[in-house]
Amino acid sequence: MPDRIGSYARTTGETEVRVTIALDGTGVSTVNTGNGMLDHMLSQLARHGLMDIDVSASGDSSQTGWHHTVEDTGIALGRAFAAAVGDGAGIRRMGHALVPLDEALSQVALDISGRGYAVIDLGVSGMDIGGLPGDLVRHFLESFATEARIGLHATVMAGVNGHHKIEATFKALAKALKDAVEIDPRAATQVPSTKGTIT
Repeated sequence: MPDRIGSYARTTGETEVRVTIALDGTGVSTVNTGNGMLDHMLSQLARHGLMDIDVSASGDSSQTGWHHTVEDTGIALGRAFAAAVGDGAGIRRMGHALVPLDEALSQVALDISGRGYAVIDLGVSGMDIGGLPGDLVRHFLESFATEARIGLHATVMAGVNGHHKIEATFKALAKALKDAVEIDPRAATQVPSTKGTIT
């Protein structure tokens, strides 16, 4: 099987982001976005999804806050992920996970369908989570799903602590992605769609 690795670089007047993702990794991450909490979440994504992720991002956060850096990192990660999936031959395509973290419980279900869509309900809007605005977590996930061309549903079902809520969500996303990109040995050469394409 060929290496499933995707890279994407994005340079705008607001940010510079570079991402490489290897779907068949061991969970190694090198992440530097300038926001420690976002770095922590992306490291969780790598570790629990057994994907190797390399992310470097810099932006105009001192002038405009974290919005541009978080959004563009989500865009770049999504595009790198889509490149790594390629035509999707052999993947299971769908995945889901239910992950607790102390009092928090998060559910993620997703479909690598070729159609980007996101329904996100984390219950963290208005919170500051270690320097990362809670609503930007939602926006990151929406940007990622749109550019990765996946249907994503992420819901925090219980919880009080914002850190716990988003960490449980990223761990659930990691596990759901890991299952969805796994090669199904019974259909290892088939694109998982009756249309014959997910691109």
